[in-house]
Parts: sequence; C-alpha cells; structure tokens
Amino acid sequence: MINDLSKTLENDYVRLSPLTLENYQHLIPVAAQEKLVEYSPSDIETPESLRKYVETALQQQQLLQSIPFIIYDKKTATYAGCSRFMNINWQHKVLEIGSTWIGREFHGNGINRQMKDLMLNYAFDEMGFEKVEFRIDERNMRSRKAVEKLGATLEGILRKNVYLLDGFKRNTCCYGLLKEEWKKSASW
Repeated sequence: MINDLSKTLENDYVRLSPLTLENYQHLIPVAAQEKLVEYSPSDIETPESLRKYVETALQQQQLLQSIPFIIYDKKTATYAGCSRFMNINWQHKVLEIGSTWIGREFHGNGINRQMKDLMLNYAFDEMGFEKVEFRIDERNMRSRKAVEKLGATLEGILRKNVYLLDGFKRNTCCYGLLKEEWKKSASW
C-alpha cells in the first residue's frame, strides 16, 4: 500500500485527487478567504504562501509521512479545499487526518462528511490502518463536533502546544477513532 500514494477517492458527491504543483492553483480563490484557517498554524492566503504550503505537503509525501488531496465538489463542479493523511506511522498503523480546509460556501453542505467517509474507509479498509487521529484547536467547536459525529473520542488536550500565525499558542484537542468504532458508526 505504501507504493500507491496517488490514488483518487470519490463517490457521487466529492472527488479527492492527489494534490500537486500542477493543480493547487484551483485552490487560490478558496485559500484567499480571510481567516479561513484561523485555528491553524498554516499560512495559505496568498498564492505564494499556498504554494509553499503545497510544497511542504509534497515533501512530507516523499518521506511517506503525508498523502495530500485536493477536494472537488461534484455537485457544484467546484474545487472546495484540501485535506491530507499526515503524521503517518506505518509501523503502528496510526495516521492523522488533518490540514483540512474547505471554502466557507461549502460549510454545512455535507461535503466534509462525504470526504471524511472516503478517507476513513480508505485508511481502514484499503491501507490497513487501525486508528485515525484528528488534532483540533480547542476553540474550534465546528470541527470538534464534526469529528465527534464521526464517532471519534476526545483522548486528551495538549496544552499550549502550537503557535498560530497571530502568535496565539493554542490548546490542541486530540481525538481518536479506532477501526472497530468506525465500522459501528459508519452505518449512519
């Protein structure tokens, strides 16, 4: 499975394709939305900072630590944002789904659930992982509620562990979802 880092995941609602230096430009208008990633340490608002963000993700992919995706909303025929498998621990079969951001116009339309379903099914069923983690700013209640709806459990809070772009040092909520828990909650 390590060799297939360029797989496209899709259903009737969303397509997750490999994020590349050839396609990231589709995200420039979305990333330019002010404070879209206000709870993240990432800078994506300018074309230059978005390119650096993508280059970093691709470097991590070369090290087998990350698999970044560009998100395409099939219902609106529009690129919506990106997400990735990250902090991949192949030995212990644990990875994180993170660095997820979608344009505000896609909030609340179900695309996040659809893409998380694709990613979780792929991680558990095809990649053979046993646990998926999510790390979320303690203040980001929208994202916290979204992963809780997936069946993820709050496993702890890392206090003041990440600096954000504005200098604020956030607390990070660590959620985990085990393969057997996903199979129970996936029948929604």
